[in-house]
Amino acid sequence: MKRLMIMALAILSGVTVLSAEAKTLRYAIGHPPSSFVVDVAKQYAESVSELSDGDLKVRVFPMSLLNFAETSGGLRDGMADIGFVLTSYFPAEFPHSNVVVESSMLLSLLGDKVRGKEGMVFMGALSEFTFFHCPECNQEFANQNQVYTGSTGGSSYGLVCNRPVEIAADLSGMRLRVGAANWSRWTEAVGASPVTMSANEMYEALSQGVVGCIVLASPEIHNFGLADVVTDINMDVPGGPMPVAGTNINANTWKSLSPQQRTLMLRAASAFTAGIPWIYHQHEDRILAEAEQRGVTIHHADEDLVAKTNAFIEKDMDFIATDYQKRYNVSRGQEMIADFRELLEKWAGLVQDVDSEQQLIDLYWNEVFSKVDVSKHGL
Repeated sequence: MKRLMIMALAILSGVTVLSAEAKTLRYAIGHPPSSFVVDVAKQYAESVSELSDGDLKVRVFPMSLLNFAETSGGLRDGMADIGFVLTSYFPAEFPHSNVVVESSMLLSLLGDKVRGKEGMVFMGALSEFTFFHCPECNQEFANQNQVYTGSTGGSSYGLVCNRPVEIAADLSGMRLRVGAANWSRWTEAVGASPVTMSANEMYEALSQGVVGCIVLASPEIHNFGLADVVTDINMDVPGGPMPVAGTNINANTWKSLSPQQRTLMLRAASAFTAGIPWIYHQHEDRILAEAEQRGVTIHHADEDLVAKTNAFIEKDMDFIATDYQKRYNVSRGQEMIADFRELLEKWAGLVQDVDSEQQLIDLYWNEVFSKVDVSKHGL
């Protein structure tokens, strides 16, 4: 009878109790159930359970509890305990975080030494930067009743299209679906027109010719079921991944955890942070090869389009700093970008010898996550 009463009270409070001490945390993620991201989220849930000996559980709600646009607010209000927060969707709420998020195209300037490892480099650098070099970022999360526990994201973004793109003239006047402001500015810089729409509208927009290309990572073709409507792909431009605060935790939930539980949540978060870039890079070549087998043409950008893109990236770093100062009173944008560029160089070196997911997890844990003071962070 006592156990039934505990379970009944737990259901009313929105937390599923598995024993007198154990509880389940609700994880809202906007990706569809069949996506690679959800596969990694399930591994994250398993890690939490294993590391806590079953005292903590995570239940993953893919594309159901909260969508991408709802996740930040829903996490703030306690509708979920953990959330996959795309800060780029909320520039006013997370301006300091987005200064660095919008600099993701900097990876293109590092050339061959990051090719095929872009996501691994960027997510290590961004996690280190946010934990230890950006108190303003952590304050922004606190203002939204959230605790930051790491950044993640996939491989670099290119052009997933219904027509060929190889030279700048191919993009002139074309409508491109973009998911972040930096790619919107690049789109305009090369003479195209940016279009903003939700991810679940991409299939229809591409199939009906509403847009000529979607700026997207190639594994997202699988994640969002776009294979049937893609005819041409060029992954050379614009470059840069889409980073997210992948496992942000509701501040009240975080405070309810013991120091040991917070540490294990960070341990699981380091595996999640590593898991997404790893799985994206593992599938990147396969997705492109399968597309070619279906008759999709893989194109490459000519030297002029690459040069225009690189010139845009350098110029855009100054724009980001100035723009965020004007619109959101971010006073040290240039300093933040300069510091972050140094971290990208550092992480470009750190990941060179990584050849397994576990090595990447261990690298993230040893270099970043293990150094977070759980007696102070988020409290």
